Amino acid sequence: MALELRQSLKLSQQLVMTPQLQQAIKLLQLGRLELVDTIQQEIEQNPVLDDDFSSLNAEGPAPAAEAAPDQRESPAPERTSEVNLENTSTINDIDWSDYANEYEPISSYRPRGDGDEMPSRLDILSAKPNLQSHLRWQLTLTDLSDEEKELGEHILGNLSREGFLEADLAEIAQLSGHDLDDVHYVLEVIQEMDPAGVAARNVQESLLLQLERLDLKDDLPCEIIKEQLHLLETKNYIAIARALRRSVEDVVAAVAVIVGLDPHPGWAYSDEEPHYITPDVTLQKVDDEYVILLNDDGLPRLKISSYYRDILKKQANTPAETREYIQEKMRSAAWLIKSIQQRQRTIYRVMESILKFQYDFFENGVSHLKPLVLRDVAEDISMHESTISRVTSNKYVHTPQGTFELKYFFNSSIARKGGGDALSSESIRQRIRQLIQAENSDKPLSDKALADIFAKDNIKLARRTVAKYREQLGILSSKFRKKPKLK
Repeated sequence: MALELRQSLKLSQQLVMTPQLQQAIKLLQLGRLELVDTIQQEIEQNPVLDDDFSSLNAEGPAPAAEAAPDQRESPAPERTSEVNLENTSTINDIDWSDYANEYEPISSYRPRGDGDEMPSRLDILSAKPNLQSHLRWQLTLTDLSDEEKELGEHILGNLSREGFLEADLAEIAQLSGHDLDDVHYVLEVIQEMDPAGVAARNVQESLLLQLERLDLKDDLPCEIIKEQLHLLETKNYIAIARALRRSVEDVVAAVAVIVGLDPHPGWAYSDEEPHYITPDVTLQKVDDEYVILLNDDGLPRLKISSYYRDILKKQANTPAETREYIQEKMRSAAWLIKSIQQRQRTIYRVMESILKFQYDFFENGVSHLKPLVLRDVAEDISMHESTISRVTSNKYVHTPQGTFELKYFFNSSIARKGGGDALSSESIRQRIRQLIQAENSDKPLSDKALADIFAKDNIKLARRTVAKYREQLGILSSKFRKKPKLK
């Protein structure tokens, strides 16, 4: 078959996403903090955009963003004043003491008085130490040689966030080019550092290292961890006492010591910062009626610069390339403002629909949460499901029941036997938590017993479903919740 070039016509339908449409979709799925960063980045890149953020804190109403240029006087563009280096009087007039640190004089050391409570500017520059940096600092204070300290760096680099050694010692010796005995020696030095139990291979070794630090190396808690750890997990204290030929009272006292240990010593030096949530929407109840308020605090109030609009209208001698550049930036700025306004309206409409479907939840709590899917809200406000999915991602609402992500209100349904209103999966999880909290610790409820309780209320729930919901709540199984027998 010969190869040849030919021309042909083809008619097809396809969705073409313009850059403006892509930007609108991107803004729709951004969280609040990400939206603020995106707007600030656009302000820096687009000279036509102005942020009227100062007007939010000013007294009285803010000026209209779309006022006509002839209705108000256009402010003159600010220009940076030139500095003449030959004229030293300008520099000499600056009071450099205003820029010095009041609490740490440069010339001499001054001890802080009782009234000097402000920290130094350098105090906020230091990063929070993590586990590796804390151990590395201790490693520098040891009497190890430079080669042994380098080997210690290899060991520290293989520690997990929990403080456990994840690499094999033989592998560390091979990669570092040291003898296995040297690796064992440096590891023992690191295991004597703070926190106690660090650089252990597993939880059992970590607990033994902590007991050794407490001078309990040969006592009953150490014996339990070495020989009867599997019985300790199930709280079978009678079997432990029988195996070790000790009284149950001694075993209980030893277990109290073990419970006070830290199975994850590295978590105390975690450098993860807390994540604070700023709600995008606030739902308040005013006079028996819920009011939806969009949170615009901190969002710049964007407007198109009147200076560049005057260039296009009044300065006819502006070069064509300059006019085309300004027009392009003005179109981009107008589309950004429109996209942000559309985003806020969409969030409001979605929250309004959620309020209609989940009104009983906002009145009475989680137990009255109804089944809801994205399709229900999409059909209610005549939007696509993908749009609802983007709106509800990383968006939070503050309600009288607490602060929730918008996706929290969407739950699968659990059918009732013989018909009736279906229940949401979240309300089922809430009821499982309540049943376990009220159970008898001597005879905790098993997953099958929980399923039978729901069956009495005509709720069809399998045992495996109960186990899945219980694990999602972080609740242990019944054998681990059972109160230990002491007789």
